[in-house]
Amino acid sequence: MISHDDKVPVAQATARHLQEMIRSGELKRGEKMPSQRVLSDRLKVSRPTLREALLTLETLGLVRTLPARGTFVVDPEGEDRLPSPWRYDGAFSIGDVFQSRLLIETELCRLAAGHLGAADLDALEHANATFESAWNQGDLVAHVEADLRLHETIARACPNRMLWRLYQSVQSLLTESQRQPVPNTACARMAQSIAEHRQIIAALRAGDGAGSAAAMGAHIRNTASSAGIVLA
Repeated sequence: MISHDDKVPVAQATARHLQEMIRSGELKRGEKMPSQRVLSDRLKVSRPTLREALLTLETLGLVRTLPARGTFVVDPEGEDRLPSPWRYDGAFSIGDVFQSRLLIETELCRLAAGHLGAADLDALEHANATFESAWNQGDLVAHVEADLRLHETIARACPNRMLWRLYQSVQSLLTESQRQPVPNTACARMAQSIAEHRQIIAALRAGDGAGSAAAMGAHIRNTASSAGIVLA
C-alpha cells in the first residue's frame, strides 16, 4: 500500500514504491509484472494512477510494456534493451521539446539571476547533491525528482510571471524530456551534468544573468545530445 503524503503526487509515490519493489527483488528483473488490476488492488491506487507510474518507470528504462503481452521488468544485462519510448510522439517530437527548452529555460535562468534568495540557492545546491547521490545509489526516480526540483526552482524565481506561466503550461513535456535520456546516460556524462548544474548555480549565486543563461544553454544542449538530439 502506498503511504500518503500530501506533498507528493500519488502517481509519483507509486513510481517510487514500484521502483523499490524492483530494487528489492520483489518484482524480478526480466519477469512479467502482475496485471494492472492486481497491482492497483495491492497498492490501493487507481488504475490511471498506476498507469502514470508505469509510464514514468518505462521512460526511465525500468519496465517495458509489450502489446498483448503485458509489462515486464527490464533486465539491465539483457540483450534486448530498447530506446526509451517518447510518450508525446503524436503531438511533439522530443527534438521539438528540447529546442523549446533551450529557448524557454535559458531566458528563465537569465531573468532569475539576482532574484533567488539564500534559501533558493541553498535549495538548488541540495537538489544537485540529491541528484548526484540518487544516481550513485541507482535510485532513478529520486534522481529525476531532484533534477525537476532544481529546474523548477530556477523557473519559479523568474520575475516575468507570463514566462513562468508558460513554463508551467508545458511542464509535463519538459519533465518527460528530463526523464527520457536517463537510461542511456553514461557515468561520464552524468558527472558532466552534475558539474553543469554547479556552473549554473554559481552563476546564479553571482547574479550573472548572461553567464547563467549560457551555462543553462550548454547543459540543455548536452542533455539533448544524450537523447540523440543535436540542437542547432
